[in-house]
Amino acid sequence: MISVILLGAGNVATHLYKAFSNADNVSVKQWYNRRRSSISSFANDVEITDSLNELKEADLYIMAVSDDSIAEFSSALPFTNRLVVHTSGSVAMHDIDKKNQIGVFYPLQSFTKGAEINFSEVPICVEVYEKENLELLRDLARAVGCKPHKITTEQRQTLHLAAVFVNNFTNQLYRIGHEICETKNIEFEILHPLIEETAKKVQQMSPFMAQTGPAKRNDKRTIKRQLKLIEKDEHEAIYKMLTSSIKKTHNVLSRSMKQVKR
Repeated sequence: MISVILLGAGNVATHLYKAFSNADNVSVKQWYNRRRSSISSFANDVEITDSLNELKEADLYIMAVSDDSIAEFSSALPFTNRLVVHTSGSVAMHDIDKKNQIGVFYPLQSFTKGAEINFSEVPICVEVYEKENLELLRDLARAVGCKPHKITTEQRQTLHLAAVFVNNFTNQLYRIGHEICETKNIEFEILHPLIEETAKKVQQMSPFMAQTGPAKRNDKRTIKRQLKLIEKDEHEAIYKMLTSSIKKTHNVLSRSMKQVKR
């Protein structure tokens, strides 16, 4: 049985708690947050505390706190030589105070309050300073049905950057699409099958091969018509930037120039 103490009460901590609670060989021994009220609804299921001095001994302490708080929070922990990890995709492992053994347990997924997560489909990126702690983090990942991936800080930070593009930026494009639909009283749900098909397609082929649309085809008439339909300058700038990026990726511009020269 792996004993865990959760530190923090945000979306990641809440989803981890639910996953650990459903695992046969993981015990959430304690849950800390500086505002007890944030985790009071779990008081009947797990011991909660708002005092660092009340923290018990466990196999692992997971800091699911904001990136900017990791260094200061780890320094405030009132014990030494215990395994303390953070869950951030972008913060260096060595930002954790060296008075304890350090590591990273990074679930590569988007966590939203109220949205259910199937942890068996979540990759867990693990990193340790002391090699003897690697198997514990791997075992914890496997206990909740995840596949652990041993990576370096640089790889993890690069993955996080890629995740911002494929998740956060993509979601903002969904938001723009939703806004454009609203201007003409069109139900955004009509686009759901297209969104789902695109997501499926990039799991079967590379994004390069999956690309379609007027920019890849260099369909100048369609691009011109669509630019006239756009009502916001911000949306027009994004459309032009992404159109240019797609053209460059698929060498449309260079091919067009060659045809003109001929």
